[in-house]
Amino acid sequence: MGLFDKMFGTQSQVEDAFIPAEAFAAITLAATASDGYLSEEEARAISSTLSRMRLFRSYSNDVMIRMFDKLLAILRREGIDVLFNAAKESLPGDLREAAFAVATDLVLADGVVSQEERDFLNDLYQALGISSDIATQIVQVMLIKNRG
Repeated sequence: MGLFDKMFGTQSQVEDAFIPAEAFAAITLAATASDGYLSEEEARAISSTLSRMRLFRSYSNDVMIRMFDKLLAILRREGIDVLFNAAKESLPGDLREAAFAVATDLVLADGVVSQEERDFLNDLYQALGISSDIATQIVQVMLIKNRG
């Protein structure tokens, strides 16, 4: 909390926990935006990838748009750290490896991995409590997947 936050009572707007689907989507959004840039193509890739998952099967296009609008607003207003921290606290344990795998896949999809993206993925697997062996396996598989 900053000096002015204490004086004026301003605090983070992320007060409510995310539901699991929002937390999962927030992780993928944070990973993709970790290089400081989110292109239209990257946003479409996130949406396309998530829409094929069982977790999002019941989500209509309108619900997906509203969810991403909410997450993007938090990202713009509060920053990537606030979005990420809220998401990791809300993400159930049984979705953590899957979230890391999808985030890794999305980061690797464009064929260029910046140092910021590498650092983010390294921090992500640790923050989600994924073993280094599992994280390494996931990265290896996603590297193979994204070769073609």
